[in-house]
Amino acid sequence: MAQKNLIQFPLQILKPIKNFLTREESRLRKTKADLTKEDPFTDVARVADNAAVDTDAAEQESHARVSAIKKEIDRRLIQIRQALTRLKLGKYGNCEKCGRMISTDRLMVRPEATTCINCEKKKNQ
Repeated sequence: MAQKNLIQFPLQILKPIKNFLTREESRLRKTKADLTKEDPFTDVARVADNAAVDTDAAEQESHARVSAIKKEIDRRLIQIRQALTRLKLGKYGNCEKCGRMISTDRLMVRPEATTCINCEKKKNQ
């Protein structure tokens, strides 16, 4: 259960974090759009193409790769949006499980982290 008296980071620390998360969100959206263009399954000419078996296999492999990367990008985008929401609500940097502050070292590595390292370890046990 999270504590009610949340400790907040100073605004001079939160502003660069918000800027970083916003830039990262934009970068990921652009990467996802670029990947969509690379996906052979989005090529309208593909439907009329009687590709050889090896070409079809390469297209399948490329589609699977693009889909996997896009799925990971979607996961990261959700985490970033959650972090930005927590920033807006004044809850950023506080563990969702125990309410304690998440260490700045952890937030430097994973600015979208929602749990402290202790709660993360308990979750993974």
